[in-house]
Amino acid sequence: MNTDKYVKLVALIAALGGLLFGYDTGVMSGALLFISPDFSMTAHQEGWVTSMLLVGAAIGALVAGRAADAWGRRTTLLIGGAIFIIGSLWCALAGSIFALGAARTFLGVAVGGVSIVSPMYIAEVVPPAMRGRLVSLNTLMIVVGQLAAYLVNSALATTGSWEWMLGLAAIPGAMLLIGMLFVPDSPVWLVSRGRVSEAENIAARLGMRLEELTPPESSRGASTEWSVLKATRWIRITVLLAMLMGLTQQITGVNAVVYFAPIMMNQVGISATNSVYTSIVIGVVSVIACMVGIKVVDRIGRKRLLLIGLAGNTISLFILAGAYSFANGSVFFAMVSLFFMATFIASQQAAVSPATWLLISELVPAQVRGLGMGIAGLSLWVTNWAVAQYFLPLVEWLTGPVAFAIFGVLGIIAMGYTRALVPETMGKSLDEVGAEMHNRYAHK
Repeated sequence: MNTDKYVKLVALIAALGGLLFGYDTGVMSGALLFISPDFSMTAHQEGWVTSMLLVGAAIGALVAGRAADAWGRRTTLLIGGAIFIIGSLWCALAGSIFALGAARTFLGVAVGGVSIVSPMYIAEVVPPAMRGRLVSLNTLMIVVGQLAAYLVNSALATTGSWEWMLGLAAIPGAMLLIGMLFVPDSPVWLVSRGRVSEAENIAARLGMRLEELTPPESSRGASTEWSVLKATRWIRITVLLAMLMGLTQQITGVNAVVYFAPIMMNQVGISATNSVYTSIVIGVVSVIACMVGIKVVDRIGRKRLLLIGLAGNTISLFILAGAYSFANGSVFFAMVSLFFMATFIASQQAAVSPATWLLISELVPAQVRGLGMGIAGLSLWVTNWAVAQYFLPLVEWLTGPVAFAIFGVLGIIAMGYTRALVPETMGKSLDEVGAEMHNRYAHK
């Protein structure tokens, strides 16, 4: 197998973490329609069960970065695969709202962990020229996982078997666990542990030079990542910017659509079964859009792509707010609402999601890579949790159109700070990105 094919295979296996991320976040959009009547759930309870996955994910994201530094990226992903298997089976067997919430929290630890470690690992095992599209492969697998969840939900909709909907996530969990047994650990991590000869051999197999993997001299001798973060101004600013990218991915409410599109369609008169089917539209659009994003991300650039995506999100949200206000009882306006949900998702998955995941994986400096990625992931998942927990109550309080308009305003704000603060990282090695951030902020 030649080098390019080998690198792509390693990245694909690691990206199975994204498949699990997508399945477990997407499956509740349909399963909730059948879980809710089984347990007589209120809107707050629906939001709670959905969002507990994200509580676990926030914990997993914060812990996984440090675990990946201590045990290696590969070992951390192996543990994540095992948690996915156990957590999926626990969800399927849950007999109460509390048990389901606990199971979803446990499962969320793996979701948050792999959401950080998978792109971290891929960014470290691929050459700079391939990094954009192969790190974005993780984003593609997220939306493929969501589409798979929607298809499973639709196939099982007539049975109402939410237990199978949730439990089938154990299968991709096993795929990740087995696949990671056959790939190497990150040469960047091996260098950090003093295993230079092993790192050099793996780097050569991956088509990279050892010099591209070695942290800058200024980082050596630091006692801990926390001490480096506290002592170094430009690193603090860079990690804060990575946190801002995590928030940006969620700020326009993408997961309000991913999690609750069927419920929103059901609220304006579409039957529960047909509402589940609308998720397939969202899923198919997500996959196609993400494939387009992968093709252009190494040509357009991360910053420009992010700005284009945020503009598309904002326009779609304001039009959606208007259409949804007339959708109650009207099939025509319900379909128009679904159309603009789809255009919003297309903009998000072709531009915003791949650009933000890439920027997070590229911005965090080698000196604090595990800690910084964990902090950025915590920002992303806390924002995700807030959307999942409060979106349905917000709709009850202010109505759907107002909720969508609020997300549109936040999109405008995100465009402003992205234009002002985000650097372009396309075509640069991770050390070159770090050097640019050092030059920007070390002496101001």
